[in-house]
Amino acid sequence: MGKKNLDWANLPFGYIKTDRRFVANYKDGAWDSGKLIKDDKVRISECACVLQYAQTCFEGLKAYTTKDGRIVTFRPDLNAERMESSCKRLEMPVFPKERFVKAVIDTIKANINWVPPFGSGATLYVRPFMFGSNAVIGVKPADEYQFRILVTPVGPYFKGGVKPITVRISDIDRAAPHGTGDIKAGLNYAMSLYNIVDAHKNGFAENMYTDPATHTYIEETGGANILFVTKDGKLVTPKSGSILPSITRRSLVQVAKDYLHIEVEERQINKNELSDFVECGLCGTAAVISPIGKINDHGKEILLPSGMEEMGPVLSKLRETLTGIQMGEIEAPEGWIYEIK
Repeated sequence: MGKKNLDWANLPFGYIKTDRRFVANYKDGAWDSGKLIKDDKVRISECACVLQYAQTCFEGLKAYTTKDGRIVTFRPDLNAERMESSCKRLEMPVFPKERFVKAVIDTIKANINWVPPFGSGATLYVRPFMFGSNAVIGVKPADEYQFRILVTPVGPYFKGGVKPITVRISDIDRAAPHGTGDIKAGLNYAMSLYNIVDAHKNGFAENMYTDPATHTYIEETGGANILFVTKDGKLVTPKSGSILPSITRRSLVQVAKDYLHIEVEERQINKNELSDFVECGLCGTAAVISPIGKINDHGKEILLPSGMEEMGPVLSKLRETLTGIQMGEIEAPEGWIYEIK
């Protein structure tokens, strides 16, 4: 067949139907063997639990072509573990970790010709997701579920390169105290849609959320964890029970410690400290790190001195090192890279 004839360098960050997707069904207390299928349509009851009560969770990771021509994916075992946490919280059956990783690899392999070439700036986005599929009218968990994996080639999250963005401190909460903020549930993202649209209308790229109990401590944005850099070069990340545990953040923290020998501190960060930091960025699968140049706190502008025009030196080095590991240009820690053979 050969590589697909796409304009790889100009792909949008959007959905393109590929050749195969994986689907497994849960019924009568057990998962079936699962299979790769051509059909991209999902057929469920109009009263399916996912449609009535939003019983769904998802993951996101990528496949890449490395500098030496290998096709790999990055830490899918951690995505499996995080989805397990989401499923348990939402009273959904866990799709076993070993099967999750194998299904991810098999789905990438079945769509190998859709993996963008090295140097194109594009990647193959991998989206595992699960939802309650049978009819439920009373408020209760579903009895039947589908676990699926789709893939789509995507261009860079930020066209034209990574440019510093402006965010605002939000008055609206993305998660309730002791709620579902620390799992990757679809309902969390639905909760943030109104606020992100409003932010865009008012000239902001994102909302920076504070803790829902006191609105005092910085947490995360609608779709990414936050990193800060102090004047003496320390990397600081917010600590809270309602923050989604980002795999990218976890990897960047290890890169900071083991590769760049940067001191890392995970702690509560009072919003009054924001003006003390010299760099700030969002981190996640899509963009790895996106620098923040300005934070608007209800009309008060907080400028990040290293990051107004371009990404600051510490976050830039972090991003460069992690993407180098992902793309095979820097030796990876054991177990981080899964090769698709």
